[in-house]
Amino acid sequence: MTQRVALVTGVSRRIGIGAAVARRLAASEHRLLLSGLPSYDDEQPYGGDPDGIAAIMAELGAGPHHYAPADLTDPDAPGALVQDAVERFGRVDTLVAVHTYSTGNTFGALDAAEIDRHLVVNIRATMLLVEAFAAAHEAGAGRVVLFSSGQRLGPMIGELPYAVSKAAVESLTQQLGTTLMRRGITINCVNPGPTETGWASADTQTAVAELFPGGRWGTPDDAARLVAWLCSPDAGWVTGQVIDSEGGFNRYG
Repeated sequence: MTQRVALVTGVSRRIGIGAAVARRLAASEHRLLLSGLPSYDDEQPYGGDPDGIAAIMAELGAGPHHYAPADLTDPDAPGALVQDAVERFGRVDTLVAVHTYSTGNTFGALDAAEIDRHLVVNIRATMLLVEAFAAAHEAGAGRVVLFSSGQRLGPMIGELPYAVSKAAVESLTQQLGTTLMRRGITINCVNPGPTETGWASADTQTAVAELFPGGRWGTPDDAARLVAWLCSPDAGWVTGQVIDSEGGFNRYG
């Protein structure tokens, strides 16, 4: 069996980037182990997708794809997901870490527990996922794609723990570029800019759309198309990069 195997985290809602990535990778003939934590989305103001997992799996159609929920605050969860992929499919070639933890936590009213949770999910779990993936990857071209939100391009003072944790993900990408390339693995980080995944109010949607030259937000598939390319043979010479794919978004109006 030579079909490539991808582990994709952060998959729970049909409208999300994780689901869009799954669609693109399935279309490029990856076998998929998908993971997410639907209960996290259920607790957010935008709400979860009760039919999301079943609908996503049905949409992916034929193929031995599998969904494994995981709470990435558990330090054993990243390694267990990688092991699951290898045991089910015999190999793992691609890791796309779309998962995130994000809550409003403003400077001047910082909460220690919230800081810790951001660091655990966004940094620790990501580092452990990449390490476990690299250890399990045996041959051929490996691909790792991480996600940030362009924190180095402008402040996010209302979501300070999130901003700092995602900036660390960008640094992780640059730190591991050389190390992983020696093992035949590329690692890159995508900043998709503001993406319409159902979380923003109508007023926010209108105001932010005006900051795009094209007059629209990014879509999950805008990000997924880039991920699919980074996971393809054509991207074998690109590594250690943070790629801003924001449609010309102008943070300062």
